[in-house]
Amino acid sequence: MRAGARRRARDGRDEPGWLHGAPPPRWARIAPPVALVALCAAQWTTATAELGYFLAALPAVAAFSYGAVGSAFFAVLVLVLLGVPQLGVGHARGADLATVATVGLLSVVIAWVRRRRDAQLVSVRTVAEAAQLAVLPPVPARVGGVNCSGLYRAAQRGTLVGGDLYDVRAGPYGVRAVVGDVQGHGLAAVGTVASLLGAFREAVLDDPGLAAVAVRLDRRLTADAAADSVAHPELFATAVLLEFPPGLDLVRIVSCGHPPVLLLRGHGVTEVAAEPGPPLGLGLSGPALPEVAELPLLPGDRLLAHTDGVTEARDAAGCFYPLATRVPALARDPAGLAAALWQDLAAFSGGGPRDDVALLVLSPDQRLSGGPGPPLGSGATH
Repeated sequence: MRAGARRRARDGRDEPGWLHGAPPPRWARIAPPVALVALCAAQWTTATAELGYFLAALPAVAAFSYGAVGSAFFAVLVLVLLGVPQLGVGHARGADLATVATVGLLSVVIAWVRRRRDAQLVSVRTVAEAAQLAVLPPVPARVGGVNCSGLYRAAQRGTLVGGDLYDVRAGPYGVRAVVGDVQGHGLAAVGTVASLLGAFREAVLDDPGLAAVAVRLDRRLTADAAADSVAHPELFATAVLLEFPPGLDLVRIVSCGHPPVLLLRGHGVTEVAAEPGPPLGLGLSGPALPEVAELPLLPGDRLLAHTDGVTEARDAAGCFYPLATRVPALARDPAGLAAALWQDLAAFSGGGPRDDVALLVLSPDQRLSGGPGPPLGSGATH
């Protein structure tokens, strides 16, 4: 379980409220005994007020942080303190003592039911986490000759996967990456995400051209939309595909209606020139293949691909997040660009965007061959 937490933190998907059998907060366990001691001390030092009966509420409070045994211990202790006059805390008799005993018994039952439901919830969430991480596993720190850093935040609270996707895979035609955003978000879009990622992973091994990868993804989504089992037949997705061919200091990019990739070179940031094609699911498998842009790379270049959950995030005044102007300063953060960008985005939007967010930072190794290279942001299409 600790290894899984480390993987989620590295991938930017760690959630503080995620249940994994963690014990209740320390203050919740300390509160009942502290209250018991305080009430007893106050009663022993106060002769004019009856404070002992407040102890009757302690078993119910203990039921939220202790199990059935702990709650039973508090219930018996309260009964003794209230039922033995010589202790100087209370003088419960008859119906009063029976009422306190009933509250204690109910507290024990509540504590038992709570522990049982907590265990079931941990089991269900553990299975759900494993299933979601199988769909969208954390991006490795390095794939082939490309250094990778990813961050994913699902809009739906308590989930690890939503309507965004990314992946980086090495194959016979080089290292390929995809960042996409399917229609909808949350758990309803996970099936489409899984379908597209499966098609992409097959294409990495089988398709020699990057345009052919886009066509395969489009065919997959079109077939899914035509299936009777799909609740929303108008499926579509935006995506950007990147390819780092072996032995060449360049990147090839295909854009399917997706926000442009940013190139970080030196202290500058610019959008990579790539002709945007139609989104996936609208019939890319026709006679006209999507255009492939080529961009020569220099040592130290980094590429930032993202979904529109980043650029469409708004602050309190309704202004969009200025990604391109924020990146240069964030790129120097020792925590890494992806982590620094998310912290800045969360602060800008007041806690985080209301949409799924995916970030992928790619930094290929360079052979240091050739001349000084093209100016920042230049590229060619073919």
